Amino acid sequence: MSTMSIGLAMFAGMLVLMAVRVPIAVAMFIPGAVGYMVLSGWMPLLAHLKGAVYGRVSVYDLSVIPLFMLMGAVAVQGGLSKALFDFANALLGRFRGGMAMAGVLACAAFGSISGSTVATTATIAQVAYPQMRRIGYSGRLATAALATGGTMGVLLPPSVTLMVYAILTEQNITKMFLAAYVPALIAALGYIIAIMVMVRIHPEQAPAAQAISAREVLKAAGKVWPILAIFAVVFGGIYGGLFTATEGAAIGNVMTCAITLLRGELNRSKFVSAVRTTAQTSGMIFLIFIGADMINAALALSQLPSQLAELVGHLQIPPLLVLTGVMLFYVLLGCVMDEMSMILLTVPTLFPVIMGMDFFGLSVGDKALWFGILILTVCEIGMIFPPVGLNVYIMNGLARDVPMVETYKGVVPFLITDAMRLALLIVFPATALWLVHLLT
Repeated sequence: MSTMSIGLAMFAGMLVLMAVRVPIAVAMFIPGAVGYMVLSGWMPLLAHLKGAVYGRVSVYDLSVIPLFMLMGAVAVQGGLSKALFDFANALLGRFRGGMAMAGVLACAAFGSISGSTVATTATIAQVAYPQMRRIGYSGRLATAALATGGTMGVLLPPSVTLMVYAILTEQNITKMFLAAYVPALIAALGYIIAIMVMVRIHPEQAPAAQAISAREVLKAAGKVWPILAIFAVVFGGIYGGLFTATEGAAIGNVMTCAITLLRGELNRSKFVSAVRTTAQTSGMIFLIFIGADMINAALALSQLPSQLAELVGHLQIPPLLVLTGVMLFYVLLGCVMDEMSMILLTVPTLFPVIMGMDFFGLSVGDKALWFGILILTVCEIGMIFPPVGLNVYIMNGLARDVPMVETYKGVVPFLITDAMRLALLIVFPATALWLVHLLT
């Protein structure tokens, strides 16, 4: 049995374990450990495990992940999400479908603090969904808009997935953050246009617009200053070079705790809940790291990545065609695993393949940033793509009065805008890179 066959067997075994609901980390670790043992024996496997786990969890750069996650968890427990939604609704409520648009913008704003897709979707949906249904929004539009808006947590800084990609590919986290902003803004704009088109074609899905006074807008704006202050200090300091991303996350935690305490929204039990949520999620992420490291080490030993890169090079396939194939592969993979697992499993294999190709004459650094944004964009699509779509399942758990098939019908227009945005990013890499070049 050739080493490449063993590598393919490991990958197939992992997919089978995932299909039978084995936890992602275990589903990656077991085939990796078995494959490593077959390729090199028991003692080399034990020697690898002796240092690999410690080597992974002791990486200083990874401390930024639980820090930003804790900041987001405290923001959730501290009730900052309602103020965001109320302000967005005050701005857009005068338009038909305005509350759905407000839900999308609130998801974008909250995602820029929490860095978590799941937290963003669940938090904003709990605030927005009951109000949308109360005033006459259809279940299809309400659930689809909130499920889709929550996906922007994948792309918007401080996205955990974005930071993991930067660490895996040894890219500057600050530059990755900058590269994500314009694509995220295009996503929000595309979602708002999709809602406008939907309510124009099917006006029964949203109630008539409501007049909102300037006084109400100002009142709502006065309640979002804490979020603006946190964002300005944390990301302004990071982009201004005053402190690193890790230091910025620590400062953001202090500010978030202080503001929520002063507002009277954070007590001891809520803080303990935030810490517990952060610890559980961080533990899950680091276990996925360990599982992915195991199977990636075994795949490297099988020489599958290098043989794959060599095979692609010899086929003389146009680089853009290869990239399109990679994007389609990520969409399909998104049907069976979450975005974090996809990044950890595939980037070590596919990143060298893409880096070895020429795309529009991009430098290696620009190519790495651009490819990262493309991957994260496809991960966003995977969060709502049938037949799985993690965000659709989250919304279904919160909106049990709406059949899941209705939500899937509702996300179709949003998926169309996502496809257009992905095509724009592929054809015009400057869409993601110009802000990086402007500010660095």
